[in-house]
Amino acid sequence: MAPPPPKKTYLPIFLLLFLSSIFYLSLHHSSTSPHHPSTTAYRRYPATPPPPPPPSFTLTIKLLAFDRLPSLSRCLHSLSAARYPPTDTVHLHIYIDHFKIPSGSLDLEQKLNDSRRILDFVDGFSWKYGEKIVHYRTRNVGLQAQWLEAWWPSSDNEFAFVVEDDLEVSPLYYTFIRGLIVNYYYNDSNFSPSVYGASLQRPRFVPGKHGSKIQLDREARLFLYQLVGTWGQLLFPRPWKEFRLWYDVHKTKGIKPALEGMVTTGWYKKMGERIWTPWFIQFIHSRGYFNIYTNFLHERALSISHRDAGVNYGKTAGPDSYLIDKDFPDATFLDMQPLNTLKWYDFCFREVVPDRVVKSFNELGSVLRSVQKQETVLLVSLYKASETDTRNLLCHFERLNIRNYIFMGTKSSFLLDLARRGHPVIDVDQFFGSISAHKALGFQESKLELIKQILVKAYIIKKSLELKYNTWLLDEVMLPISSDLFFNPIDLTYDFYAGKMLKLLFVKSSSLARKIWVDDSIYKIASMVDTKTDKDSVRSNFMYIVANFLEQEGVNLKDLDNFMFGVDVIGSNVNQTLLTDGKKVVYWSSDMGSDLVQKRLEDLGMWLLDGDSSCNAILCHPS
Repeated sequence: MAPPPPKKTYLPIFLLLFLSSIFYLSLHHSSTSPHHPSTTAYRRYPATPPPPPPPSFTLTIKLLAFDRLPSLSRCLHSLSAARYPPTDTVHLHIYIDHFKIPSGSLDLEQKLNDSRRILDFVDGFSWKYGEKIVHYRTRNVGLQAQWLEAWWPSSDNEFAFVVEDDLEVSPLYYTFIRGLIVNYYYNDSNFSPSVYGASLQRPRFVPGKHGSKIQLDREARLFLYQLVGTWGQLLFPRPWKEFRLWYDVHKTKGIKPALEGMVTTGWYKKMGERIWTPWFIQFIHSRGYFNIYTNFLHERALSISHRDAGVNYGKTAGPDSYLIDKDFPDATFLDMQPLNTLKWYDFCFREVVPDRVVKSFNELGSVLRSVQKQETVLLVSLYKASETDTRNLLCHFERLNIRNYIFMGTKSSFLLDLARRGHPVIDVDQFFGSISAHKALGFQESKLELIKQILVKAYIIKKSLELKYNTWLLDEVMLPISSDLFFNPIDLTYDFYAGKMLKLLFVKSSSLARKIWVDDSIYKIASMVDTKTDKDSVRSNFMYIVANFLEQEGVNLKDLDNFMFGVDVIGSNVNQTLLTDGKKVVYWSSDMGSDLVQKRLEDLGMWLLDGDSSCNAILCHPS
């Protein structure tokens, strides 16, 4: 019998379509996956980023509960009533803390019955948007462990939305969260490693003592603020992992979250390990991270706390805000503005401007205008400064409310990290490239690096004079004892002050200074570099060369070296009394070992860094 004719098959076609779809999905995933911070941290954001395709990610709701069944019921029903696209998967993990076992038997039976009612309710609660997992603890662990043990991200595409049981969310909350993830995590144009998540609660609290009140533009729907929100917080995976590892190190070593100047530190001293936010605040401070917040009018929010009696409230206080409902009339609340258009605020609710990197002479003017105070600009050279010395200097700037500074140095991860945190910087290499005239100078190759430094400093001073600003130049890191130095010069009789040994220069905004400090003079200064002298010698430092140039021009120059202007910390007789004896700065030689410098500064009470090389205090100054 002849075999039947072969059946027609479409397998090759289906296989081809399948392989094509796999290729498309892999290409799509690679284009929308977040980049490692080292490759995306320091970019300029375009004004109108293109809308990204919807990425594939996982969101898990982490609901933290204890013994409040009515609160838990209200929270779960609000989560279930929200709008979830049928294509999305949203998991629900419920963490029920165990009650503390009471001594009385009557109380014990009541507690057991209450727990069973909560478990029966949760078991019977239907969740159709993803998996539902219930974690019922065997002992009471408290709110800190509930938060910290609720999540360890399994990938960079997994997100957690953490809610406590007395919260209620808007039906629109997930629509908003999804938009945030797509636009600020997966959109390469808007991604910043400084952002650790988003809070849906209404911003009401400034933790820095004496900080500014929260005052926002009525039109600003989104802004960034360092403070974590505990009433509906979206967490990004990498920063949370980083925090958990940081916490593990500090907790294991017995290092407490003692950040002076913060209200939350007082909470920790009172409540101890019952709360977790002081730990996270300390971590955020050390890393310079920020949280996305919403700003809706009329005290409205996408997540509200009913502030039921519990760890944080002795008795029920009622809703903190008005919940946005499904018929919210303002369609603009879903607009996700480009990240570079949003405002950023620190723990004192002072505005922070990240990523100010000056790369050309033409970009310099706007940054000088933004930092100047009392028509004075402070330029700090980082050529011989260590990272820890620079961070300690920033702590003193913070202590003295000195904010009119700008750093200059060669491009490095540290320089860019300063910019990311909101400190203005000048990229010397790119800035030098924008000064076209240097190509015709014909300097020796061996002296080019020194010439580059001299020309960039000279051109910055030139631009500052054009804007009619006084200019201080710190050619090496030194610490101001008071802020008077940079705002109230000791004597305005002179147009120039210089310390060849101190490596400190002051140029007064005057007609004489502007007349002298022109292009021809700048290149004349550069040409005075001694070709026979090593670049690290005194005779090759900027102050020495400028002082010699001014003397040749017949300009009266105030010598700061012989003015008893500063205190050398390495001196054997240095003590606290000298710091209050009319001195302006504390300085040391760049050749001194960092350990010795740190020890002497600690003895003088002028080492303000903690173990994370972060300022040990947050000081808010009235604006």
